[in-house]
Amino acid sequence: MTIKRVFFALAFIVIALVAVLVIKMVSYPFQPTKKLKDHAKVYPYNGKAINRLAQAIRIPTISNVNYENTDFKPFNDFKSFLINSYPAIYKQMDTLTINKHGLVFKWKGKDATKKPILFLSHQDVVPISDYNFELDPTTGDRVFNLTNTETDSITEYQSEWKYPPFSGAVANGRIYGRGTLDMKGMLIAIMEAADELIAENYQPEQDVYFAFGQDEEVSGLNGAKKIAEYFKEQNIHFDAVYDEGGFVLGPKTVLKAVDKAVATVGVGEKGFLTVAIRVNGTGGHSSIPPKKGSLVLAAELAEKLNTNQLPATIIPPVANFINNIGGAMDFKSKLAISNQWLLGGVLLKTLENTPASNAMVRTTTALTMMHASDAPNVLSATTTLTVNFRILQGQTVADVLEHVKKQCEGYDTEIDIISQREPSNLSPTDSKQYLFLKDVIAKNYPNAIITPYLTIGGTDSYKYELVSDNVFRFMPVQINEYEQRLIHNDNESISIENYMRMINHFKLLMQQP
Repeated sequence: MTIKRVFFALAFIVIALVAVLVIKMVSYPFQPTKKLKDHAKVYPYNGKAINRLAQAIRIPTISNVNYENTDFKPFNDFKSFLINSYPAIYKQMDTLTINKHGLVFKWKGKDATKKPILFLSHQDVVPISDYNFELDPTTGDRVFNLTNTETDSITEYQSEWKYPPFSGAVANGRIYGRGTLDMKGMLIAIMEAADELIAENYQPEQDVYFAFGQDEEVSGLNGAKKIAEYFKEQNIHFDAVYDEGGFVLGPKTVLKAVDKAVATVGVGEKGFLTVAIRVNGTGGHSSIPPKKGSLVLAAELAEKLNTNQLPATIIPPVANFINNIGGAMDFKSKLAISNQWLLGGVLLKTLENTPASNAMVRTTTALTMMHASDAPNVLSATTTLTVNFRILQGQTVADVLEHVKKQCEGYDTEIDIISQREPSNLSPTDSKQYLFLKDVIAKNYPNAIITPYLTIGGTDSYKYELVSDNVFRFMPVQINEYEQRLIHNDNESISIENYMRMINHFKLLMQQP
């Protein structure tokens, strides 16, 4: 009888617990998804706008890690292209060049007492590493060849790029070329939006600024940083700053369990620390190897760093993101999200299982380079291991450096910092600035769940925290997993539908009350 009572008591507790879990799930304030449309809004094609983006792509504004080695002629050509293509903008707006190539536009608003808003983009693009070009002896322009530098095979090369990367080819409902997604597509969309509004005799309520740096792909220290410092010196503080970062990600792109499109608005970005760890050991001839040379010791240390990573945690914007997308997930996921008091550990483990979601919940460790001997029969006395950390909010560069030192205990090492930056601030999501942006996104993407998000990569946005508390990272295009991989890759391209929506997005965003 006693055993039976214990059994019934346990059964009652289990049933009660399940009931509590289900009730909490049913009553949890997930963002509703039933009223979402099936498709994003479609706008008529604008041939003039398409042609101007194609022309912009043809100017190879490639930035260089060594800034002084940059070929600035294409940047001068790009500035001339903007002047010739948008005469109404140059007539209506005040323009300024910062540090020779950073472009700033000011569109005067009706009410000088209102804080201005700022739209960012960047002129530079990443290089095409295996794409040949020659300089025209007459004009000095780059002339691009369809030859792979390794194989000299035109056929093989063209199988990688459907169209030459600086052709601006328009085909199959897309515009092809380096910069279409990152970031000339967005830059030209901003210009097109303003050009259309000026043609409609529109004047913004507050001052509107554009800032287009020239070296975002290689740090932004000579472009965005200088422009942000100029704004600071002029005591200009922005109501909101809009830059690249998140996207509208198609169904099953954010997480496989989410079958709806998701508009991810970056409200912050991770910091970074890159260190070179020099591991000392015994060198000499390979015919008399020690038990563990420096390379073996470095490999052991690499395994330690990869295995003993900093702990995962769910920070506020990620918690907000999970809550918003939870309504489009399966029963098991909803149960875990709505009952984190009990199932938080399970949820965290689930997020750690895939690279994309793992990057949202922890400071990641990426072992990127290792160098030892330069000869096959020489044991190097030192091996250098390079590690890149992307730092989650709540942790600092000092925290990560301390973690590295702890992993290095027991090894003879020297640690050099190559680069570092603290995580960004987090912009508020209950502000009128964020809510207005959310409304604009909903007009073009009625098919998408709109949610704050943590931008994993770096952008120019970080530098503008000097002059605004509301910095939002969002490119208004809907892309799938394949299109995500086109950024910085072969066949980079943007659909014309996305480009048209992007123009409309900025047009709406510029018309702030």
